Amino acid sequence: MNETERLRVMIVEDHFVVRTGLAAIINSQPDMMTVAEARNGREAIDLYREHQPDVALMDLRIPLLSGTEAIAAIVKEFPRAKIIVLSTFGGDEDIFQALQAGARAYFLKDVKGHDLIGAIRAVNAGQRLLPPEIASRLAERIPRSELSPRELEILRLIAKGGSNKEIANTLDISEGTVRVHASNIFAKLGCNDRAQAVSEAFQRGIIHID
Repeated sequence: MNETERLRVMIVEDHFVVRTGLAAIINSQPDMMTVAEARNGREAIDLYREHQPDVALMDLRIPLLSGTEAIAAIVKEFPRAKIIVLSTFGGDEDIFQALQAGARAYFLKDVKGHDLIGAIRAVNAGQRLLPPEIASRLAERIPRSELSPRELEILRLIAKGGSNKEIANTLDISEGTVRVHASNIFAKLGCNDRAQAVSEAFQRGIIHID
C-alpha cells in the first residue's frame, strides 16, 4: 500500500512519551500513518489546516487552547473533520463538551492499542463511537440548567478557597450576590455545601485543577 492510500492520522498530545507511543502504534499499521504531531491547541488548528488528516487524535488538557476549544475551531472550519478524543478525563461534563464541540468518539487513555486502531478505522469510515463506560457516564449526566459564566467563575474561586467576601472583592460584587450565586450553584449540582460542590465539579469535569 503506497502512502497516498494510507489513512492519515494527526496526534494532538503535549506529553512527548505519549505522543511518541501513539505514533509508533499508528505507524505499525500497514494501512495508516502519522502525518502531524501537535503539542498544543494552536498547533493543532494550524497543523490540521496544513495537513487535513483523515482522523485526528485529540487530548483535552493541552496548552494555549484546550482540546475542546481546538475541536470547535477545527470543526467550524472543516465541518467533516473526524476527531477522536483520547483523554485521562472521564467526567460527564468533559465528555458532553467534547462531543458538543464536534468530536466523533471519546476514549480514555487506558484504551487498548487494538481498540484504538479499530476506532480510528471506524471513525474514518463515518461511525461515531462511545465505549460502554463512556456512554454510561454521559447518560448519567444530570439534567439541569447549565451553570452560567458568572456561576462558573464563582465556582472556580470557591475551589481555590475564596471566602464570600474575597470572591465579592475579586469580582467587584456584593457578598449577598455571591451567596445567591453559590446557592444556585449548589442547587444545580445537587449539593449542600462548598466542599461537596467542589468535589462534584471536579469529578464531573466542570472545573479542573490548574
